[in-house]
Amino acid sequence: MKIQGEDHIARAAIIISILKNATRDMIQPASSRIIEQYGKNPFLILISCLLSLRTKDSVSLPASQRLFAVAQTPQEMVGISTKELEKIIYPVAFYRKRAQNIQVVCKELIERFAGLVPGSEDELLTISGVGRKTASLVLGEGFDIPAICVDTHVHRISNRLGLVATKTPAETEIALKKLLPKEQWIEFNRLLVMWGQNICVPISPKCSECAIVNLCPRIGVTKSR
Repeated sequence: MKIQGEDHIARAAIIISILKNATRDMIQPASSRIIEQYGKNPFLILISCLLSLRTKDSVSLPASQRLFAVAQTPQEMVGISTKELEKIIYPVAFYRKRAQNIQVVCKELIERFAGLVPGSEDELLTISGVGRKTASLVLGEGFDIPAICVDTHVHRISNRLGLVATKTPAETEIALKKLLPKEQWIEFNRLLVMWGQNICVPISPKCSECAIVNLCPRIGVTKSR
């Protein structure tokens, strides 16, 4: 893993500024739409994030909305049978496993945290099925605590831009925290998620439509549009 120097700090600031304007009319990430619809509720953000793992927003968001129409607290969710929960969240990836995990998470929250989502990274990471990505999203979006949620978009685009040179999301998180000021951590995820869903897609990114193409060395890109 290589941490970049001051030139990359300045370039990152320019990239963020440009993307703020370039993403203005794009559909917001699922977590932002959950907040818009239900308010800044750490529990709903946590559950929607768990449903989004390895699933596109176009599938996970409606599943979250269907679930939240029935239950919005850990106590209400443990009252739903596993089979019924499976039907509600289908067709998210691994929906049977996800249904079981949601119930386990809700029971843990009730038994260990009085039914509330903890606001610390260390405590969040002790909850079943909660990894660094989910914990960071909950901290940032649910509690406004500076955190960088490194999903597939953030990891891919940060490396394509040459802002980091990392092999894993965990390495990317460490590198970005050294590169970006804390006040940009939460926003960086939102911007790169939108950019990754619309322009800097995994295969054949739309470089001809990219607002930051002149700032991008396109590391690892072999084919583009």
